[in-house]
Amino acid sequence: MFIYRLIQALDKRNVDYAIADIDLVLRLSKKNLLTAEDALKDIDLQSKLPLRAAEVFDFREEYIRNKNLIAWNFINLNNPAESVNIIITEDLRKMKVKRILVGDQILRVVSIEDLIKMKKKSSRPQDLEDIKALRRLKK
Repeated sequence: MFIYRLIQALDKRNVDYAIADIDLVLRLSKKNLLTAEDALKDIDLQSKLPLRAAEVFDFREEYIRNKNLIAWNFINLNNPAESVNIIITEDLRKMKVKRILVGDQILRVVSIEDLIKMKKKSSRPQDLEDIKALRRLKK
């Protein structure tokens, strides 16, 4: 299963991450982005944009402000259903992370409260619907 391969690749390289929805939120540091990029390559994912981790880190604010780049997308060209976004507008250090045991694998996920905060910032129609569902789930 793709999610297991993803988690194992990130854990193997000690990437500090949590899953938010189907996206990843990382501790924003150059080293962690470089390591995450390597972990994703380990499972045959590659950047959809001609960017490298060092560039994303060094020019992150500029990409967000001038190019509206919110997420750095990786895809498996042989299986496009295998896709991951690294959210570059958020820093994991500012979020609560829950650890959930799924089978024999620990899954690190962003707390519902922090996921709601992230979705509020974007205000896309789908995110507003997700917020309603997350609030129901929280009850």
